[in-house]
Amino acid sequence: MPIKKIHRTYRKTRYVLYKETLVDFREHFWAFIGSFVGMGLIAYLQYGSFNENDFVYLIGSFGASCVLVYGVIQSPLAQPRNLIGGHVVSALIGVTVQKLVPDVLWIAAPLAVSLSIVLMQITKTLHPPGGATALIAVTGGPQIKALGYGYVIFPVLSGALILLFIALIFNNLTPKRKYPSAPILRKKKRKKHP
Repeated sequence: MPIKKIHRTYRKTRYVLYKETLVDFREHFWAFIGSFVGMGLIAYLQYGSFNENDFVYLIGSFGASCVLVYGVIQSPLAQPRNLIGGHVVSALIGVTVQKLVPDVLWIAAPLAVSLSIVLMQITKTLHPPGGATALIAVTGGPQIKALGYGYVIFPVLSGALILLFIALIFNNLTPKRKYPSAPILRKKKRKKHP
């Protein structure tokens, strides 16, 4: 009996892993176009506002957000609440930790990331790139640190809003893509008692 259960579990796992990794050409196309335009707008703002050495708007966590928001649009972690809330919550935590513990990086970096995870969980805005947003606030260069709480508005909130705006356009151009995705309602089967 246990061998039969193992085989069934293996088949289900193989199906889920294989099926989840299948993405057709159209999905590749729209993911490319959306992420290209979203990051392109942020890069254009960077190019027009700062010199080539000060990458203030182009924070690394936006690249990770593009993967979620344009590549796996059905993921709960890619939804607008998570995209905006996760980045903003994490930026607030990161800047606060940077101000409280400015010179002890080995404490500030893990504290910022860990607190941002917990606060995103509490606020139901979990967005994995948010951890990087908090880390950048602590480990960023002098230009980032000089922004203080302004970091939360520019580049974090403004960049996340740009990514969201572009996602709302490009992720809804075809009938097969819908963003934001509707919550999946699962009905619990009730056992009938005689």
